Amino acid sequence: MARINYDGVLETAHFKPDGQIDWVRVYQRRGPVFSDRILLKRAEFIGQLKAGKRYVVGERIHNMGGKFNVSQPVHLLDKNGSQVIAVGSSQAGADDLTGVPII
Repeated sequence: MARINYDGVLETAHFKPDGQIDWVRVYQRRGPVFSDRILLKRAEFIGQLKAGKRYVVGERIHNMGGKFNVSQPVHLLDKNGSQVIAVGSSQAGADDLTGVPII
């Protein structure tokens, strides 16, 4: 069995009209299992990333419990004194979740 090297899975996001993330829907790892869907406001999600939690973009495999199809890591970047949430190797100046479904 493959070792899981991430603390959570980012499933979807909701953006404000100004292009900044409002909230995200994630699954958080709790030991060997994952939580149900959890909504995190932007500030809470940034706090998780600052605390060293590793999130990846993905989706739960239907009827497979804690198994996910995952793709890219989520990073917290510091651009001109403000935090930017980005996916993969993106160096965007604003929140950039390319490949993440938007609600």
